[in-house]
Amino acid sequence: MQTRIDQVTAHDGSFDVHLWLPESGSGPGILLVQEIFGVGPYIRKVAEELAGRGYVVAAPDLFWRIRPGWQAEHTEEGVAASIELASSFDFAQGVADCALTLDHLSGLPEVTGGVGSLGFCLGGSIVFMLSTQIGQSAVLSFYGSAVPDAAGLIERIDSPLLLVFGGSDPYIPRERVAVVEKAAEGRPNVRVHVGEEAGHAFLNSEAPIFYHPEAAERAWEVATRFLAEHLPA
Repeated sequence: MQTRIDQVTAHDGSFDVHLWLPESGSGPGILLVQEIFGVGPYIRKVAEELAGRGYVVAAPDLFWRIRPGWQAEHTEEGVAASIELASSFDFAQGVADCALTLDHLSGLPEVTGGVGSLGFCLGGSIVFMLSTQIGQSAVLSFYGSAVPDAAGLIERIDSPLLLVFGGSDPYIPRERVAVVEKAAEGRPNVRVHVGEEAGHAFLNSEAPIFYHPEAAERAWEVATRFLAEHLPA
């Protein structure tokens, strides 16, 4: 597996985009959007797995304007520090940066076939909003806290969309997830998966305070089947 860091230029500077290439050297592209912990161990683990499945994976450094290269520990202290940092993050600029990254990814000679996006937490909100602007082969949003309040925008999304939540998430109450489920009703391109017993960030195997192995295994199986159907490698 090959890795490298590309530079993508925005209107006010350039930022790092971490790239992982499959053994074959080419494949469909996936924009992988970080949690508030940065492009750290968990995001790298997911990127490596996806590259192992045949995808070209691109993970932009979202916090480049405020703390370039930010990587926080998956601890209570790391959560607190990351939340404080994220309070200075410009969400709209983050979506714009991801649109630039998706365009960069689409134009790479290593990318063959379609492109999609996958985001966790903050990234889950960003890929959801990005999908209202840019059509993709597949969009996977994991526990994006901005999604319930923006559920009415689902009608603008034509891309295949998978929305994953924890049913016991203290940051996204179950009744707010129900709003998303209601908005998704009757839309064949949208699937909602809820791990009822799981909390926030339950797929993050690097974060013992969040990780729920059983719910994570089920959700990741749903996610990989979704990718195989809509963005096969």
